[in-house]
Amino acid sequence: LQSPIKPPGFLYLSVLVTFAACNAPPVPLDDILIEKTFVPEQCARAVQVGDYVRYHYIGTFPDGKKFDSSYDRGTTYNVFVGKKQLIEGMDKALVGMCVNERSLVKIPPQLAYGKQGYGTIIPPDAILHFDVLLLDVWNPDDGVQTNTYHTPPVCSRKVEVSDFVRYHYNGTLLDGTLFDSSHTRMRTYDTYVGIGWLIAGMDQGLLGMCVGERRIITMPPSLGYGENGDGSDIPGQASLVFDVVLLDLHNPRDGITVTNQQVPESCTRTSVAGDFVRYHYNGSLLDGTFFDSSYSRNRTYDTYVGQGYVIAGMDEGLIGVCVGEKRTITIPPHLAYGEEGTGSKIPGSAVLVFDVHIIDFHNPADSTVVTVTSKPEECDVHTKKGDFVKYHYNASLMDGTPIDSTYNYGKTYNIVLGANQVVPGMEDGLMDMCVGEKRHLVIPPHLGYGERGVTGEVPGSAVLVFDIELVEMEEGLPEGYMFIWNEDVSPDLFAEMDKNEDKVVEPSEFTDYILQQVNDGKGRLAPGFDPYRIIDNMFSNQDRDGDGKITEAEFKLKADESAAHDEL
Repeated sequence: LQSPIKPPGFLYLSVLVTFAACNAPPVPLDDILIEKTFVPEQCARAVQVGDYVRYHYIGTFPDGKKFDSSYDRGTTYNVFVGKKQLIEGMDKALVGMCVNERSLVKIPPQLAYGKQGYGTIIPPDAILHFDVLLLDVWNPDDGVQTNTYHTPPVCSRKVEVSDFVRYHYNGTLLDGTLFDSSHTRMRTYDTYVGIGWLIAGMDQGLLGMCVGERRIITMPPSLGYGENGDGSDIPGQASLVFDVVLLDLHNPRDGITVTNQQVPESCTRTSVAGDFVRYHYNGSLLDGTFFDSSYSRNRTYDTYVGQGYVIAGMDEGLIGVCVGEKRTITIPPHLAYGEEGTGSKIPGSAVLVFDVHIIDFHNPADSTVVTVTSKPEECDVHTKKGDFVKYHYNASLMDGTPIDSTYNYGKTYNIVLGANQVVPGMEDGLMDMCVGEKRHLVIPPHLGYGERGVTGEVPGSAVLVFDIELVEMEEGLPEGYMFIWNEDVSPDLFAEMDKNEDKVVEPSEFTDYILQQVNDGKGRLAPGFDPYRIIDNMFSNQDRDGDGKITEAEFKLKADESAAHDEL
């Protein structure tokens, strides 16, 4: 960076030189005269005796005639200062200069080429003018210099030898000339540190950095590209300056790192290999760059764990979790997406950070978990298959998200046990229960609503939680029966049905008769079903030829049948 040119100033190094009027003859110089034509705003370092410098110059005589120029040769002049490798006047003039400083130096002959001159180029007793621009300065004793100008608030780990790092950089010469940048290539520089994969100065300069840290690394050529440069953009004997931001850091020996953010007070079970887990996550790179989130899709990520369905680090990180737990899982690339990454979102060799919230999990071998929370003192009659039951429930997901409640509707939920009117897990939970009993049910999805769930209500593969209370029950009929007699069957059953004595039983006669038996307490229909549908089914079973009426020859009792029917 350059500031506007400041007003030229004059530095008198030995004796004060008084300038006469413009038309006066030139006064002989007793010492060098330096006019600073540009001074940079910042000067981190000034040239000292023994330093090595790189500079450009234009050499002219007082009349303006040029006798030499480094620009014409296309290369800087590189030399040690104060070691008599230069004419004495230039040796003195360079001391105290800063990089990017520009000066007009006037050197008397006694501090230049004197009475002998220099061949045919410099005549004897010539005063020399040099327009000098200093580009670089270093010392053989220099090492790597680092200057951190941004430190992240949290630094859990710093770069060590043999770590693998991902970083961005801008590389410049000491005068600010840009020679390379990872930013222009739009990809980080990825490498091992401290094992010779980098120039020595960078190998040293990256040590101790934190992810998110920004630092300036300055190195002499002996730790950069040395005497020959890189053959292209970096000249020989050039100091190098790298502006670095560290984005990622891991070691090939690393495993996953798990940090618990929130663990529920009650955790009756933790996940094991083979469990099916539903969880939400936010995924980011180590520098905080976001790459994916289940929340943005408004649905959990559902998978088996410990069986290779997810990246190895996540497979491991989801073992031992509780429902409701929140944890951060940091995964090195060899347990994630490796050197290749996944294209645009996850770069190669990237460490991944997942903030995970466990919603629920189950195992395909799980059965319904039934916990009795309240039971009346008298509990002699228990529910069984075929019974008609009335119950209240509160339903939720494992994370407490409410789904439904009969209390909201002010009426019970009524079903016949064993008739597939509810999910299998609820069938299990209602069996062997007495009126007034309360239970807590945990139903795995394969005994609930399965992988599909219920659109808008129950997510796919969700574990369900029911708190139920049995309010009323009516004993069902024996298996295979939809109607039974409470007393002995009349021997004139057909005749009693045939009200008009036309030797056939019409549907209306059949229906009226069965309903009359039920009303009189002589028979009982299976509870919980539509009585007319049961009676229609019974009539159809007796109407063997399907002509819409039953003859005496067709009429048979169930006890007379060789096969079971839901009929008389």
